[in-house]
Amino acid sequence: MSPFRASPGVTGEWGHFGFTVVDGVATVTLDRPEKLNALTFDVYADLRDLVAELPHRGDAKVLVLQGTGRGFCSGGDVEEIIGELQSMAAAELLEFTRMTGAVVRALRECPMPVIAAVNGVAAGAGSVLALAADFRLLAKEATFAFLFTKVGLAGADMGSAYLLPRLIGLGRATELLILGEKVDAARAEQLGLGTVVDDLPAAAASLARRLSEGPALAYSMTKVLLTREQDLDLASSIELEAISQALLMKSTDHAEFYAAWSAGRKPVWRGR
Repeated sequence: MSPFRASPGVTGEWGHFGFTVVDGVATVTLDRPEKLNALTFDVYADLRDLVAELPHRGDAKVLVLQGTGRGFCSGGDVEEIIGELQSMAAAELLEFTRMTGAVVRALRECPMPVIAAVNGVAAGAGSVLALAADFRLLAKEATFAFLFTKVGLAGADMGSAYLLPRLIGLGRATELLILGEKVDAARAEQLGLGTVVDDLPAAAASLARRLSEGPALAYSMTKVLLTREQDLDLASSIELEAISQALLMKSTDHAEFYAAWSAGRKPVWRGR
């Protein structure tokens, strides 16, 4: 556990989805297969809190987000969320929309790689959860659909209008967010939304293992810089990278690389 973690202590159990940490790989499993892993208020809240807490646990180096059954995540539960929203006042609605956005922000600002293993339907909020990951591995059955306009809401939700154009370009993002049409795995890969794999569980496990066994501090810094530099000019980006690289040159892993190279062996990364 991080020495900088204050009370209360790190949460031991999460009641609204599956959660495990094995050999540095944290896995969140959305497990409402009968509803294609639709999100509820509690799932949103727990995801927000878990992802914010994860870097402080000290036992995880990478996060895998996956779903059970035929779907990755079909978005917000129509009965348990959309139905309930009809009777809420404006202040409560704003509290809800800020909470959903906080999940995406937490995923993007989490200083460790996040893998979305998209096994099937990723729709609405589910598509944005996948979008917020650093790696998107797609089963051949995977589909994306940014459905917000289909329910009479803005296609820009939970940061989608910020993230999607940066990933696939403004023109394609406009098409997906306004029309809300289904995108199959082959087209998703063509657009740059993810990588289609033959065996999704094996591919996700292999990538997670590679990341957990690698130089975690270097991976973390790379993700942080990629996130921060989205809104910086070139001069600011170069300066930020110069400062970060100088710090990493004093890291244990950088010294280990040189020692391993000198000895003709593979480095043993410690993530420090």
